[in-house]
Amino acid sequence: MRTAAGFYREHKVKLGVLLVTALLVFWLVVSFQRSFLLLGAPEPVAKAIGAGYLLLPCIGAWALIRELLFGAQTQRMARQLESEGGLPVDDLPRTPSGRIVRSAADEAFPAYQAETEADPDNWRSWFRLSYAYDAAGDRKRARQAMRDAGKLYRQGPAGTSR
Repeated sequence: MRTAAGFYREHKVKLGVLLVTALLVFWLVVSFQRSFLLLGAPEPVAKAIGAGYLLLPCIGAWALIRELLFGAQTQRMARQLESEGGLPVDDLPRTPSGRIVRSAADEAFPAYQAETEADPDNWRSWFRLSYAYDAAGDRKRARQAMRDAGKLYRQGPAGTSR
């Protein structure tokens, strides 16, 4: 039988995403409603502020949808790689706090970089490169590599597709 603690450990990231998403949706609804209240005010300044304020929930909704789609696609790619046995092995040494030892990540990085340079049209190599960037602490490049993997994954050319 499953315990609540076991369920939480298993779904911790998803629960966090759900909580942040719910809070953002609440904020979007409230700000959207407030912008319409300002648009209905008789003062021209209030109307202008309401029009400007209307942009915030639109931008927030766009960003939320984009990030949720990115996360879902990343999860699909990870599941496929896992079923193929192609996920990178998490065997790098860690500090007592749980962080990956940077020098070990830097040593492992060239292998992933060489794999991607040898086959730049393969989403799987970009996915693994993204993990290598993340382990090395370069989140910006990790995210870009994952976006590149996602583009190739969606294209689905023969031999490297889904």
